[in-house]
Amino acid sequence: MNFYYYFYMSVAPVHSTVLSFEDARRVVEEQAAGIPAPATESVDLLAAAGRVLAEPVLADRDIPPFPRSTRDGYAVRSADLTEIPATFDVIAEIKAGEKLERIPANVGRGETAAIMTGAPVPTGADAVVMVEYTSRLGKRVEFKRSVAAGENIVPRGAESRAGSPLLDPGIRLNEASLALAASAGKSRLSVYKRPRVAVLTTGDEIVDVDAIPGPTQIRNSNSYSLAAQIQNAGGDPVLLPVAPDELQGLLRSIEVGLKADLLLVTGGVSMGRYDLVEQALSEMLAEFFFTGAKIQPGRPVVFGRCGVGARPRYFFGLPGNPVSTMVTFELFARPLLEALAGQSPRKLTFLHARLKKEIRVKTGLKRFLPAMLSGEFEGSQVELVAWQGSGDIAATTRANCYIVIPPDREQIPAGEWIAVMLR
Repeated sequence: MNFYYYFYMSVAPVHSTVLSFEDARRVVEEQAAGIPAPATESVDLLAAAGRVLAEPVLADRDIPPFPRSTRDGYAVRSADLTEIPATFDVIAEIKAGEKLERIPANVGRGETAAIMTGAPVPTGADAVVMVEYTSRLGKRVEFKRSVAAGENIVPRGAESRAGSPLLDPGIRLNEASLALAASAGKSRLSVYKRPRVAVLTTGDEIVDVDAIPGPTQIRNSNSYSLAAQIQNAGGDPVLLPVAPDELQGLLRSIEVGLKADLLLVTGGVSMGRYDLVEQALSEMLAEFFFTGAKIQPGRPVVFGRCGVGARPRYFFGLPGNPVSTMVTFELFARPLLEALAGQSPRKLTFLHARLKKEIRVKTGLKRFLPAMLSGEFEGSQVELVAWQGSGDIAATTRANCYIVIPPDREQIPAGEWIAVMLR
């Protein structure tokens, strides 16, 4: 008796639970919130790009560690510039990284120090006048504009104090967070291990990518689109052999897939005679959270789990049409995968753009349709790409976003602001 039969004997499957998009998304987010943190590992700073931080990064000193000039110009006592023009003696020139002994101990009344961007502001000075508002006269400089105290200076510790947190666990490390970690002297970071995500494509009509398909067969594209999406979301894809439309073979394939941290099954979740994924999972006594969502494309999407205890294995049954597979991954599988990777939960947010051409659809489903966002600056517009339904991969490659249409809208005129989900 295998693990899943043994531990889930008492749980009855739930069938035909079709939810609105918002409710289905909420169910996924609730399950994601309860996932425990994964194991950790230490990696070089550069290798941490795209990983999820597992421990806080603290400032090892004040940032900045000295009052820092934000402009090339002259450090002055602002009170000395109440009358303009004014001419002061230049007592020093301070560049970024200047040695302490070359920085004047004090800037007195009627004195100034030439200073470069990023250089430490000397004692006594409380502002920097930009070089554009001065005229150099040998060892003296004429000021043509007054300045307020604190102007063009970042005070010591203004960005962070020594010992305070710079980065919190659960964030996905990008270029800015790596730069901040580097500024704190962190050459290595503790990150969460990537979850393993099994991808199981089903269907007698599916052949391997390097095979020559028969007259009624198609090559396996879903495994590769999902693998790319999994990597982008912080997981390691494990591509399983294509499963046939036969119950016992499908059961064996699903059992292998459930050894990973997450299982994604594509195809076999509709209502056809050979759509056997739900039946196979039911025989394994899986718990189903929903078996459909009121969306297009992707209405037959399935979400559930097998096993109990500290490490239940979650699964998604994604529709087999390629666009449906990609859309349902982004809407439902991504937040759960991010939680398995240790990432803090994020709400799904949409941008808005003006609709370029009118849209007419049927009501009842929330639609995520391939579209092209174009234009520039404040003149961005979005329009649907011509497509032949959720099997049209070529149309999706021409799209850079999805237009999001509410289920109660039948007609949306050109020029109206509309929600957009970026790809």
